[in-house]
Amino acid sequence: MKTKIKFLAVFCWAIFGFMAFKPLDKKLVLIDAGHGGDDFGASLNGLQEKTIVETIAKKIKAQNKNENLEIVLLREGDHFMELSERVSIINNLNPNLVISLHINSSPNINKNGVEAYISSNKTFYNQSKTNAEVLVDKVAGNYFSKSEVKEAPFYILKNSNCPALTLEVGYLSNVNDRNYITSEKGQDEIAAKILDAIK
Repeated sequence: MKTKIKFLAVFCWAIFGFMAFKPLDKKLVLIDAGHGGDDFGASLNGLQEKTIVETIAKKIKAQNKNENLEIVLLREGDHFMELSERVSIINNLNPNLVISLHINSSPNINKNGVEAYISSNKTFYNQSKTNAEVLVDKVAGNYFSKSEVKEAPFYILKNSNCPALTLEVGYLSNVNDRNYITSEKGQDEIAAKILDAIK
């Protein structure tokens, strides 16, 4: 009897130990809300890119109910961050994907839609491009126009040691895009679509 109890105790301990120390296969996605502090980004009539992208980033994190997906916000709060500081955090965390979130602007008020940029860095090129294409397609949906994924020598894209992309979710200079990306409904939907694309 004592032997059975001892065996059960050892067996339970082994199972508990395995479960407690088994590494979780979580996907880590870092959302980099662009600009911040004195760096407003695109601005028009009191609307500022830094505020819009921070709001969307927070909604992405708040809406995430997927236990296998962890969302980390690189900038929480309205403060300036050097690009080198952002990259240092990214490379220390080593996420599965970085999404640098931005809003576009153009002198041409008819220009609109969702755009994405990736680095020409061959190490993560295919993963970055695949993620960018899926995100552009999902976020655009039936509302935004969408363009091909482009290459750009942006600092964060060039220096992140992981798949990374810049996602421009609409144009502040275009009235239809602006009305959508500054509305509660539009921001909720953009956040939900980004989550759907990276799940």
